[in-house]
Amino acid sequence: MNRSFKVIARSELGLLRDGNEDSALISPRLVAVADGMGGHAGGEVASKIAITSVKDLSEVLNDTGLDLESREDLLLNISFSIDHEIAEVARDDRSLQGMGTTLTALHLNGDRVELLHIGDSRCYQWNGKKLVQLSYDHTVMQELLDQGRLTAEEVINHPQRSLLTQALIGDSGIDPILNLFEAKVGDQFLLCSDGLSSVLSDHEIVDIIKKSDPTEVVNQLIAAVLEKGAPDNVTILWAEIVETQDETPTQLLGAARI
Repeated sequence: MNRSFKVIARSELGLLRDGNEDSALISPRLVAVADGMGGHAGGEVASKIAITSVKDLSEVLNDTGLDLESREDLLLNISFSIDHEIAEVARDDRSLQGMGTTLTALHLNGDRVELLHIGDSRCYQWNGKKLVQLSYDHTVMQELLDQGRLTAEEVINHPQRSLLTQALIGDSGIDPILNLFEAKVGDQFLLCSDGLSSVLSDHEIVDIIKKSDPTEVVNQLIAAVLEKGAPDNVTILWAEIVETQDETPTQLLGAARI
């Protein structure tokens, strides 16, 4: 029997935005979130480029003739392809110059998961008791935290808390890293745009997960974000590794659906 992700997901506009610049992918063994930036049209275009590129890759990664190392290389290198396409599209349409996107993608590859991450969209692992952040925020604030120049409390309301140090913006200035983690049936993962993580603390997220039925985790998290004003688009994927013959159908969410 095959291993795959069982996924529950939503992408919402929020209460203050006119358009959804988030995009997301659900597929049997590859899930991803991208948070676009650069204005309403630009953000939508950039995140859609990222997610549709990852969707196309998901079909290639399912080729049983590929070895593990080849799958890793393909996943890592998709970030350069996306960055190049963003540059070309912006070059052809000056109104899109300056657009970019984050990308957080999790691939189920045998007995492990591979995490490709650029920006501040997050990937967490939930083991039933503890929420562990697997991704690393590519932000100025995270660097200042690492240096001990700011505390976590000071970051919460800092005016530059969303300033990125890495993103797919078409400038070839990315340094993508593929992180590998052991994975087993029953492991659960939370992928989200910063529309969740910038509004709710990890403690608040854990509290909601503990109180919610697994089928309602995403709905309850979004309800909590809306209650706090939902200043940004919010996209959440809750993915569990299962053994099943009925695989999750491939779906696009947010701007990528357009």
